[in-house]
Amino acid sequence: MDTSDKLFAAACEVIPGGVNSPVRAWRAVGGSPRFIQRAAGSTITDADGRTYIDYVGSWGPMILGHAHHAVLQAIHRAMRDGTSFGAPTPREIEMARAICAAVPSVEKVRLVSSGTEAAMTALRVARGFTGRQKVVKFAGCYHGHVDSLLVRAGSGALTLGVPDSAGVTADSSRHTLIARFNDIDDVRALFADHGGEIAAVIVEPIVGNMGVVVPAPGFLEGLRQETAAHGALLIFDEVMTGFRVAYGGAQAVYGIRPDLSCFGKVVGGGLPLAAVGGRRDVMDVLAPIGPVYQAGTLSGNPLAVAAGLAVLEEIRSPAVFARLEESGRRLEEGLRESLARTGVRACINRVGSMWTLFFGVDQVRDFDDATANDTERFARFFQGMLRRGVYLPPSAFEAAFISLAHSDDDIDRTIKAAADTLAEL
Repeated sequence: MDTSDKLFAAACEVIPGGVNSPVRAWRAVGGSPRFIQRAAGSTITDADGRTYIDYVGSWGPMILGHAHHAVLQAIHRAMRDGTSFGAPTPREIEMARAICAAVPSVEKVRLVSSGTEAAMTALRVARGFTGRQKVVKFAGCYHGHVDSLLVRAGSGALTLGVPDSAGVTADSSRHTLIARFNDIDDVRALFADHGGEIAAVIVEPIVGNMGVVVPAPGFLEGLRQETAAHGALLIFDEVMTGFRVAYGGAQAVYGIRPDLSCFGKVVGGGLPLAAVGGRRDVMDVLAPIGPVYQAGTLSGNPLAVAAGLAVLEEIRSPAVFARLEESGRRLEEGLRESLARTGVRACINRVGSMWTLFFGVDQVRDFDDATANDTERFARFFQGMLRRGVYLPPSAFEAAFISLAHSDDDIDRTIKAAADTLAEL
């Protein structure tokens, strides 16, 4: 029995399911999850000393790679002054200014500790600002485990086959309206029926939580037009895409200005940090100057803010994203060539350094397409790649991530591993 097997058995005795986040349990791919001992650059090493090229990247934050020296130095300098004060710190202002400078739609920022908190706060702000209750979300988009949004959700909920959750009351979700991603007519129909009641539309502008799904031409523009026409707010959940697909996020890529935006992952440099930001008049409904209450003891934690600022400084140059795009392009081309050579039916969705390989389908544009993919074949692919030293997200419904630490050799080794694994399938 491997050390990871033993650790998982021990964890199951004291942690529900043996994990502190469901997708880590490997239910969708089989076997016991690898317990990670350490990481550096593009690799992680498990408790048995096996090292893998990592495409999970802590689910997105590690855009520089693991244990980057600038991030570690920033954390070390900050921790010498203390780990938490429950009071304002100068670096919080630096972080808010950095986000505002990078994202033109953001004029004010509230720091929180998780993407779930950011989404929850954005919805509360939208309802408080508009005086309305209903919210439109999209099937397959995941915005954290907020009760009202855990309806036809993606990410771990979709992986485990429970897109709706027990414990979420009917009252919690009765004001949530579900639309089909990439279907602007579906959204228009909801506004036709409920226009005066809809506070906001919340969307992942590039979906990462049912695998990577790219917005169709005109879709995001249509959301902006419909919300503006009906007095509703447009919320971009950029927890995954913010500072990942471009320095200014997906909204910079597509030229859309939402009213509110949620950020996480990259902005925290691998530590628990997230943010909600947007128009000044909208953000000013937050307490202590407005009637919408939100609070968090560890919000703006000095270590997390220091780590996040270090990352943002390292990725300011457009050359960073050009390099990530080139790595993504090389990997995508290699995978496509292997698929063509082996005759395995699959499609690849990629934006910059985010990518997903869907089996058994020719295209994935929405939730129905995503859930039609061959999860059993993905599980076999996952295990084959793992045996060859490549660590992928243990779910057919999650994005994989390339970091700046991934070398050309890493990409070539990954393509070779994929070619050999696909040949087995």
